[in-house]
Amino acid sequence: MPRVLLFTGKGGTGKTSVAAATALRAAETGHRTLVISTDAAHSLGDVLGLPLGPEPTPVAERLDGQEIDIYYSVQRHWGRLQDYLRLLLRWRGVDEIFAEELSVLPGMEEVASYLWVYQHYNSGKYDAIVIDAAPTGETLRLLSLPDAGRWWMEKLFPIHRKVARVLRPAIQTISDIPVPREDTYDAAAELFRQLDAIHTTFTNPEVTSVRVVLNPESVVIKETLRTFTYLHLFGYAVDAVILNRLLPPEAGNAYFADMRDAQQAHRASIENSFAPVPVLAAPFFPAEVMGPASLREMAACLYGERDPLAHVYRGKTFSLEPVPDGRVRLALVLPHVDKDDVRLVQRGGELAIAVGAYRRNLDLPRALHGRPIERARMEAGSLVIVFGPR
Repeated sequence: MPRVLLFTGKGGTGKTSVAAATALRAAETGHRTLVISTDAAHSLGDVLGLPLGPEPTPVAERLDGQEIDIYYSVQRHWGRLQDYLRLLLRWRGVDEIFAEELSVLPGMEEVASYLWVYQHYNSGKYDAIVIDAAPTGETLRLLSLPDAGRWWMEKLFPIHRKVARVLRPAIQTISDIPVPREDTYDAAAELFRQLDAIHTTFTNPEVTSVRVVLNPESVVIKETLRTFTYLHLFGYAVDAVILNRLLPPEAGNAYFADMRDAQQAHRASIENSFAPVPVLAAPFFPAEVMGPASLREMAACLYGERDPLAHVYRGKTFSLEPVPDGRVRLALVLPHVDKDDVRLVQRGGELAIAVGAYRRNLDLPRALHGRPIERARMEAGSLVIVFGPR
């Protein structure tokens, strides 16, 4: 079973270099490794020192690299759906070239990223898949996509398909408007089936670990703490925090001494805020981290003699246990959240949890179906919900 490592962080923190260094170390310790960039502003090839394409490209022994190309990927994985969108746009009088551009809808790039990972994970070709993910906002949209897709497939897709099946003959007798065919719906159903499968893989802590990259700066720390919360909301296991670009003790004059002192203060705050998740540190290198030699140096600073694929930390993000009087206690790790920021809506066997701008529809275990929420509160970084008797 391949190991999946996903690196994300605020733009400019050096996550691409960290991902590339990790992948190179994994390959050189004997693991067949793929490092794949899902960031639209690709820089993975620049860091590795050679051009990468939309398919895996050999980089070194046991190491391949890939930069996802949205148009190539959508045509490969979502061809039938895109064909329908182009047909619909041309029917509305949109020029063919513009129809090609407009048929790549928002979210398709995230979907294509998921499908590539799904394909490589099941290929048997790699022992490890290292993902250089987009900056945190885009990555959170990517990771929350299967929840939204599952809701759409269960609630709206069957209705839409039945309506189209009934109305298609009538519409085609009075209008030439393109109506989705059955194979278009089949393609959509298969797409979401694959999304659900890779989502199961991404939320399996034995397989996938998220590693968040940040710099010792106030704004970056605050955004990373929010990201840390949202990752837990959607059930993704964070096994390490990567603190990048720490000034070393020997850094020059008084100007750098003041900056170094500020960084050390931030470091103490970071280690406290993300505990018990360990913090791995890499220094601010005198030259850009590009090419195998500097990537090896960064990997040595981060991992020492440790296998980069090994779990740095194992922790449960979700627990369910009975409590006295026939009640059930559900705890979901949600660090750095105030109780006033959490909103809950229970509908049958589904619980909607909203934190800030993000919402997760949690399918409750069957043991909780028909049980009302008696109380909910934040306890030591976890959302604790007590369900009453049926």
